[in-house]
Amino acid sequence: MDSNMKTMPDHIFERLGGGEIAYIRPVASDDVQELFPQAPAMASGLELWALLNADGTPIVLTDSRAAALANALENDLETVSVH
Repeated sequence: MDSNMKTMPDHIFERLGGGEIAYIRPVASDDVQELFPQAPAMASGLELWALLNADGTPIVLTDSRAAALANALENDLETVSVH
């Protein structure tokens, strides 16, 4: 990391989005329990999609990116790209 780059304190970063911004990311079924501990056991090797609040709080898990995006739109969440 560049020594001149400043980092945002966690407590400020966690408040970003204020329940209005979310992001979608792929999740392997083998990793689902980390984000969604209440999720039932599922077959290994599936590619799923998670919709997460800006602070990383999981909102929904689905089998398609389009369904995750539709859920964001239904809940008036602006989706952003994260890299």
